[in-house]
Amino acid sequence: MSARLAAGTYRCRDVSQSAVAAVDAGVTWVDTAPNYASGTAEAALRPVLDACPQVRVSTKVGFVPDSDRQAARDAGVPPYDRDQGHCLARPCIAWQLARSRARLGRVPDLVFVHNPEHGRTDTADLTRTLTGAFEELESAADAGKIGGYGVATWAGLSSGMFTVSELTALAETVGGPHHCFRAVQFPVSLIQLAVVADALDGCGALVEAREAGLDVFASAPLGGGELPGAMTEELVRLIDPAASPAQAVLSVALSAPGVSRVLLSSSTPAHWADALGAEACEPLSPDRLRKVIDVLGT
Repeated sequence: MSARLAAGTYRCRDVSQSAVAAVDAGVTWVDTAPNYASGTAEAALRPVLDACPQVRVSTKVGFVPDSDRQAARDAGVPPYDRDQGHCLARPCIAWQLARSRARLGRVPDLVFVHNPEHGRTDTADLTRTLTGAFEELESAADAGKIGGYGVATWAGLSSGMFTVSELTALAETVGGPHHCFRAVQFPVSLIQLAVVADALDGCGALVEAREAGLDVFASAPLGGGELPGAMTEELVRLIDPAASPAQAVLSVALSAPGVSRVLLSSSTPAHWADALGAEACEPLSPDRLRKVIDVLGT
């Protein structure tokens, strides 16, 4: 398949163990965030990253974990949503970037703006927020403090709060033709098939990302780990008669047009071996993907 698996650390019980299992399996990208694993994920990754300089890493800015809130107040970062700890003001982004570099022990290859739609219904306010965030991230990239940046969203695209084309246009406005906006991250799975259906019809987020030259990180391909256990024999056969349930689920995200990397959280060598079996297969054809969409809907 053209898409590759990457290690996600959301919901990992043991981030270090999961990362070691992924790297041992040959995975070369790990995705994390300051708020994952109750604020410990980045620091837990450092020994793995120190030992494996070839592994690339992405992290995020936006959510401030409970364990960092006093430090945020002490640093004088602007007020943020006290219930969810979300802040995309420029001083807060700069503060989070510095902490991420220290915890990871290196400059992150990518930094995603984490769920910028969080708590917002006003698109004008969201645009202002993203403009400031992009300005700070362009400055950080110019200074060599990050490799590049992107947007990781759960519902911003599906809800119509913004499009990939609008994000790209904003990056060009802020950073010019040589901006450092490199990637987007959003859900692609058997329960998030609308984006795949759009791509097969030549429109939507995946097509816009491909046209802009952006990498796409597909998140939640296993639906929070629930999809493999929910697969029927008929559905597995429809996707790939030779596949295991997990491989059948992953193959949909891996085959989605325009997807670059599929984020998988797994802590065992056996699970990674099974997943890499899906990665090694030929992508599902557009016709096969359409059949799956016809059966499951969007």
